Formats: sequence, C-alpha cells, structure tokens
Amino acid sequence: MQTTPVRWTTADLELFAGDRRNRYEIIDGELFVTKSPSWDHQSSCGNIVTVLNNWSDQTSLGKAAIAPGIIFSDSDNVIPDVVWASHERLKNLLDEAGHLTGAPELVVEILSPGEKNQKRDKETKLKLYSVQGVQEYWICDSIQKKVEVYRREQAALKLAATLFGQDELTSPLLPGFNCLVSKLF
Repeated sequence: MQTTPVRWTTADLELFAGDRRNRYEIIDGELFVTKSPSWDHQSSCGNIVTVLNNWSDQTSLGKAAIAPGIIFSDSDNVIPDVVWASHERLKNLLDEAGHLTGAPELVVEILSPGEKNQKRDKETKLKLYSVQGVQEYWICDSIQKKVEVYRREQAALKLAATLFGQDELTSPLLPGFNCLVSKLF
C-alpha cells in the first residue's frame, strides 16, 4: 500500500496560531517546524535590519523588516529573518493584511544550529527564493562570522561571494551601501 505525503497549505497554519514557541513554514507543501530563534540569532537580525534601514533612511530607496511572512502561494509560506524591498516593489507586494505576497529584492537568513535547519536555508529556501524571483540572498553564519552572498544570474540565484569578518559587504541592489561583515554579528 502506497501512502501519499501530506501537502500542507497556508490555511493549515491556523492550527498552530497559538504556538509562540515554534516557527511554522511551508515550502512546496512540506511543513517545517523550528524552535523560536535564539537571543544571538535575533540580535544579528536586529544588526542587519539596522544597517539596512540606516542606509535606506539616507537614500529613501526602500525598507527592511525582521521576520515578515511571505505568502508566495498556498503551498509556499515562509518567514525569512530579514528582508529589504524598494518602496516601488513594496507597494505591489503587500496584501490587505500587510503580508508580503511576492519576492522582495533582498532576503537574509541567519543559520540556526542543526543540519536540518542549515539544509533548509542553504538548499530548500535557496531554491524557493530563486524560483520566486528574489534578486539577492544573504546566508549569514554567526558561528563562522561569514556571509554567503547569492545574486540573480541568468534567472537563478548563484553564489557570488563568501565574506568574512573584515570583508566589506556591498550590493548592486543597494547603491552606496557598505558594511563590515563583523558588524552583522
């Protein structure tokens, strides 16, 4: 007897609405459950959103946010750690409830401990963000103090650079933006 795997949908997430101890995401109908992020993880999120919003305040080009939900489809509903979207793109991405319904230009994930968590960010989410049209994806490793930068090249996100503590992070998406990688952790 063959069993069919359960395909989760955005509506199914309502089952977990009262659970504040875990984070629930759906990618290609598969449910991913992770513990709430640690203090250091959230501290890095705060550092990243701060440097992005400081640059955004100077340029008036967009906004960054921590842990916004992105509902790409009924079977793809994720919570990236940080996103940045231009004002132009943002006005077309938000639904009436204020959730993103499409790809922001930049998505940032901070690796959580555990092989399963890292595989999700480095493989499953990389593929999802690539297919959905994210322009740039940063995978931040707070243990090794490094950032892997993926940029859209020929319709897919490809590794463009691996940067460490004293390296300067820049982006063609963010004209004039620069930050030492060590400032993110």
